[in-house]
Amino acid sequence: MCSEFRVRELVLGIEGLALLRHAMDADEEFLAARLAEIRAFADDSTTDLPDRRKPVSELGAADGYASWSTRYDSLPSAFIEVEEPILHGLLDRGPVGTALDAACGTGRQTAALTARGYRTIGVDQSPEMLAHARRKAPGAEFREGRLEKLPLADNSVDLAVCSLALTHLPDLCAGIGELARVVRPGGRVIVSDLHPFVVSLQGQCLFVHDTGRLAFVRNHRHLHGSYLSAFSAAGLTVRECHEPVFNGRLAPGGYEEYIADAARAAWEGIPLVVIWAAEKTGASAA
Repeated sequence: MCSEFRVRELVLGIEGLALLRHAMDADEEFLAARLAEIRAFADDSTTDLPDRRKPVSELGAADGYASWSTRYDSLPSAFIEVEEPILHGLLDRGPVGTALDAACGTGRQTAALTARGYRTIGVDQSPEMLAHARRKAPGAEFREGRLEKLPLADNSVDLAVCSLALTHLPDLCAGIGELARVVRPGGRVIVSDLHPFVVSLQGQCLFVHDTGRLAFVRNHRHLHGSYLSAFSAAGLTVRECHEPVFNGRLAPGGYEEYIADAARAAWEGIPLVVIWAAEKTGASAA
């Protein structure tokens, strides 16, 4: 099913969120600027927005990532910038062994794992993403497959990593259950995801589709309790949880840059990503 919404409505939502969060403590100039921009966007008197009157289309995961693959690594991302230092710090703790990068995309974490000496298997459902990953991490092995049915044997890896992918699943249990299945007893599972605050407030993350229009692949909100329940059901014990916050980076070329003051005020102090480190119950891996 294809859903559509408009950039103007997104901008109005961000302006309203900025106003709601700072109405009690912002100066009069900030408040007046928000109200003026809300009026301009509401009555459609501004022409600055890209695609302001055109729909933003929803794409399925396969079509969306096939299109996104050509640009995925080319633009800076606040989500990746706040995630990587923490996640890579967890990778550094070792011990080094066989690792899975589940929903590996263009191989961002696959390359990080192989650089640290892991024998790495990258799995993704998108052939287009895998083509980029093979170039980025030529020393890794790659397999086409879905997060909900990983093409690996039980207890076959020491570490499973899944980065910014589980929010695409309506239910966490299948994905986390698969990560746990393929990890040996005593092994580790590291998951990063869009924070439920962001999914609740922002809804969807937009990208430039190959037609030059904005599009999105749907994210589902998973509260912390849902993660904890899924980890527990899969036999995983959570050891750490990290919640890095917005770093001020707005997506370049997107609609937020046109309302930078409002966007930064809206997202200030909001955690962008949640990172979980868990261990599979049982004896330590050999």
